[in-house]
Formats: sequence, C-alpha cells, structure tokens
Amino acid sequence: MLRRALWARGLRYRIDVAKLPGRPDIMLEQAQIVVFCDGDFWHGRDLPAREERLARGHNPGYWLSKIRGNVARDRRSDDALRSAGWTVLRYWESDILRSVDAIADAIVSLARERACPRRT
Repeated sequence: MLRRALWARGLRYRIDVAKLPGRPDIMLEQAQIVVFCDGDFWHGRDLPAREERLARGHNPGYWLSKIRGNVARDRRSDDALRSAGWTVLRYWESDILRSVDAIADAIVSLARERACPRRT
C-alpha cells in the first residue's frame, strides 16, 4: 500500500534490501533514506500494554522474549544505519493503513529535499 503510493508519486526505490542492517522495506539510495513498515504486534507497538497482555496469555516467556528481542534488534539496526549516514523512518502498520497518503507525502518531501539540497 505504501509502496504503491510512493510509486504513484514518482518515487523510485529498492525493496527488502538485504545488504543493509535490519533489511529495510524501502530504500531510497540517492536520498540515503530507509523506511521500515513495522507490524504493531511483532515490533512492539505500545510495548508496556502489550507485555501485560502477553504475560496473561499462552507461553508468555517465549512471546515476551520474542517481542523484546525484535524491539532491541530494531534499535541496533537503526543505530547502525544512522552511523552509516542513513535517515531511518519507521512507521507502524496501523498508521500506514490509516494515513497512507500523508505518510507517502512526508517521505516524498524528505526524499526530494535530501536528493536535491538547497544551496545557500
């Protein structure tokens, strides 16, 4: 959905880039931007509330460890990418579904700004 909106706005990108930490969903190489579309459950949106629900569910030790590990891995990937000069954008799946056009517009605006910086 987000990729389709970016493409319709004339933005060209690479997807599922294995050579970069975290394997970004979208890479805008010229602008040095990577975009992650994070699933609310798997990447720990509203983590404290999610931890409470998981602790009451089936096999809580596994699920708590799994989600916390994903969150920690995301942070490590972000740090590595930023250290390498990339701008990292992360969007929650539910936000993309709710506001795909606004998110696509923001990404396009940043990409164009980064690809063609103004001269002063």
